[in-house]
Amino acid sequence: MTDAKAKDTPEQAEFRTACRQWLSENHPGDPPVAIPQSALEINDRDALDWLKTWQKSAYEAGLVGCDYPKEVGGGGHNNCQAIANEELRKAATPYFPNISGLGMAAPAVFFHAREDVKAELLPRLFSCDDLWCQGFSEPGAGSDLANQQTFAERKGDGWLINGHKVWTSLAHFADWMILLCRTDRDDKYNGMSYFVVPFAGAVGNGITVRPLIKMTGGTGFNEVIMEDLFVEDRYRLDEVGAGWKVAMTTLTHERGAAGLVTPAAGGMSLEKEEGANTATALALIELAGLSYRNGKTAANDPLIRDQIVQLLIREEAFKQNQRRLGVGELQDQPDRLALQFKVTGSELGQDRTALAYDIEGSASSLYVSDEQAPVGGQWPLAYMNSFGSTIAAGTSEIQRNILGERVLGLPKSK
Repeated sequence: MTDAKAKDTPEQAEFRTACRQWLSENHPGDPPVAIPQSALEINDRDALDWLKTWQKSAYEAGLVGCDYPKEVGGGGHNNCQAIANEELRKAATPYFPNISGLGMAAPAVFFHAREDVKAELLPRLFSCDDLWCQGFSEPGAGSDLANQQTFAERKGDGWLINGHKVWTSLAHFADWMILLCRTDRDDKYNGMSYFVVPFAGAVGNGITVRPLIKMTGGTGFNEVIMEDLFVEDRYRLDEVGAGWKVAMTTLTHERGAAGLVTPAAGGMSLEKEEGANTATALALIELAGLSYRNGKTAANDPLIRDQIVQLLIREEAFKQNQRRLGVGELQDQPDRLALQFKVTGSELGQDRTALAYDIEGSASSLYVSDEQAPVGGQWPLAYMNSFGSTIAAGTSEIQRNILGERVLGLPKSK
């Protein structure tokens, strides 16, 4: 396999070397507190503070916001964030907690905000001095994002906002929110506008945050109710009525189909138990050897062995498709591979954790707090969490519609 360094430009090669050197000397090590499987699950202030410190140190070292201009707090590089991400994964570092900020808010602010707002918000977003949440989904909208009912009414030099958002991850800790709402009740797509909202200071003064308990028992989700919330007009992104356009910028980057790559790290097993969910089918081989049913291990079951091999094949195909993103000659349809990664990646993760459930058998019913739970109960927890991945940023069904219509040129479904 060709070394990635061989394809780097001189700037990228120098950047890669610097990343590796810094990570070898500054890996944060094992966390002193329990860290959940995903940033969207954080519900403990100590865990959040530890992860925020990690993100800030990585930002100060130049591994976050690499491809944004220096004028807005970025590194001013060209196509280096993907390299930073690759080296972070190889170093098995923890994730960055500001997931909604890095993947969604940052590109929306960069492409659509006033220059002074960019300079105000982006450096603190990259460093995680400010944590962000997303105000898109609503109780009555379902998968129809354009069916927004939260309404913003012009009031002097700002807007009064009233409405109700749901599935708002990290709202209980957020400093800022990206908010899509309606400014015209009669025009579905051209009647929406997009704001960034100073969030923390408005909780209890126009904003109410209520936790939503998930089937995992976690409370990373929330509902947010806005009652006469005042937001300055300077925090409106783009023109009045251009909210749908800004939302598409947000979603395109969230789905990985845009130029400003999301800073993200992963691969570190944050559980002390050996063999904890490492998000690879290879870990299922070990799990199968430890899981007994009727006096034999699951590894003795030819059906289980075949299913593990099928997952390994899919994982390798996924990895090779990712490599194709670096080959310009294969990008005749630039969005295709990136958009399909969201579908194939999230469904692969769900199928992998579902198989772990089958391998563990009756023991999979034991919760993470049970001392008898295999691998600390991390596999069943990952399976339950996997449903969020196939829903967030557009369900798998919506993603297939997008690929069919925009990439394959198929007619719109009725």
